[in-house]
Amino acid sequence: MISLNVITQRLLQRILPFRAWIHELKDPDVLRADLIAGISVALVLVPQSMAYAQLAGLPAYYGLYASFLPVMIASLFGSSRQVHTGPVAVVSLLTASALAHLGTDPEHYATYAIMLALMVGIFQLSLGLLQLGSFVDFLSHPVVVGFTNGAAIIIATSQLSKIFGVTAERSDYHYETVMRVLEAAMHNTHMPTLACGVAAIIIMVVLKKYTPKIPSVLAAVAITTLASWLLGFEQSGGKVVGTVPQGLPAFSFPEIDLAIASQLLVTAITIGIIGFTEAISVAKAIAAQTRQRLDPNQGLVGQGLANITASLFQGYAVSGSFSRSAINLSAGAKTGFAAIASGLVVMLTLLFLTPLLYHLPQPTLAAVIILAVFNLIKFKPIKYAWRVQKHDAIVAIITFVLTLALAPHLEKSILVGVILSMFLYICRTMRPRIAILSRLADGTLADAEANILQTCPQISIIRFDGPLFFANTGYFEEKVLERVATKPELKFIIIDAEGINEIDATGEEMLHQLAVRLNNLDIEFLFCRTKKQVMDIFLRTGFASEQWLDHFLHTEHQAIDYALSRLEPCTACTTKSECPLNNTISKQ
Repeated sequence: MISLNVITQRLLQRILPFRAWIHELKDPDVLRADLIAGISVALVLVPQSMAYAQLAGLPAYYGLYASFLPVMIASLFGSSRQVHTGPVAVVSLLTASALAHLGTDPEHYATYAIMLALMVGIFQLSLGLLQLGSFVDFLSHPVVVGFTNGAAIIIATSQLSKIFGVTAERSDYHYETVMRVLEAAMHNTHMPTLACGVAAIIIMVVLKKYTPKIPSVLAAVAITTLASWLLGFEQSGGKVVGTVPQGLPAFSFPEIDLAIASQLLVTAITIGIIGFTEAISVAKAIAAQTRQRLDPNQGLVGQGLANITASLFQGYAVSGSFSRSAINLSAGAKTGFAAIASGLVVMLTLLFLTPLLYHLPQPTLAAVIILAVFNLIKFKPIKYAWRVQKHDAIVAIITFVLTLALAPHLEKSILVGVILSMFLYICRTMRPRIAILSRLADGTLADAEANILQTCPQISIIRFDGPLFFANTGYFEEKVLERVATKPELKFIIIDAEGINEIDATGEEMLHQLAVRLNNLDIEFLFCRTKKQVMDIFLRTGFASEQWLDHFLHTEHQAIDYALSRLEPCTACTTKSECPLNNTISKQ
């Protein structure tokens, strides 16, 4: 019996998961490593969060607000020690597409973005508290791969107007907007803006390749901001970040508009699932290196609380970041305190350094986004999926194409991808592999057709590889009756049930009725290697009653011996010992 002390410890671990690592900070080496990692991540977090805020359609400083307290809360109440939470590209894009689709006026845009973060947080927290972390598994890997690749291209192309310094009327579809931007760029490109954006890209690419220890994003931001101030970039017509409010975000409960909230519900669920999928994916990748145990439900709690905190302190929806988590790990982070340290750096930036951000050029932030999302474009997983299972690759490709075609209505492509992946899965399970078994020379049973083996006219052994449920019971029954029709001397059908790990009411009813029909034809229906969970159902329904109980045997050999003991030699076998199913080798 579990003691009260053990129950208390488990409860505290659930409520306060940071208790598992906070005592490690007493070690000066651990504390030093976390501080260095936190500062390293913050050097990327500050400019990146401002860029992502603009991607979400918000003023840059909202990214800083979302990178302060939410980062700390996710670290304290999440499951992974190294995952770094904050503004990310995909969630920012989903936020922008949802609010743009509503036709939100600029005055209420930020209000609705904050409300959306609250909805995402409540959804994620609810899943975590109700232990429903497996709910996100409905978003299959092929759907995520297809969507992420499409979203990365959309994110990159959405920044072209800022790189070229042009404006174009927004269209109902993203690809049409991009065409208008390119058309405007052919005639009205603002050369100082283009030069700034290209310079920022070159700086980041060169530094990352030749001096990776120097934070390339921070260097590009510092150099272009200084050049912007010295050369009068704003005066020449270029766009800069402008005034960033100094001080920490004030606590305020989000304004709730029920009419708008109902329209954002699907988007909130989509962001909640996509965001957590991104966070848990990077957490699993890190755990494979650190051997840390992960709790998906605790991860949902951490992400949910982070988003709720973001909404209470004027931030927008956040998630775990691939790039910043990788930096956190490579910089030597040992505990969640590393993320807290990066949040403290953001706090210092908001308190003292915001005047330095005034001349930060908008094309520099666009360049930061473009280079960041290039890491999300990966077509190798689609090729790999094609080799594993073509259905999965098709789902990924269709999701990718629809994401590009339907943007900014991104939730539609995800929904189609989820439905398609489930439909194709059901199609596969509707026609599982069915094999007729016979003996190899060594006495083992194998697929007779694949191994060109002789079968017994009076005994058929059928192996069904898959769950038996409403979608495939008709197929199963059809194959059994087909065997009956082609074998006029058939007296026994043995079902090798090892592959049947689940059965529903439709499947059980079909088996019951089929057994009765075969019995009327003087054909006995036998089962062997039936799994416990399936056998329990047969016992509860009475299918395995006293009348039928001797028809359920443990092994194939027992089932074959049972059948042979009740048969006369058939037309193909002069004696029973000559029967292709007779287990002569195992009896020697």
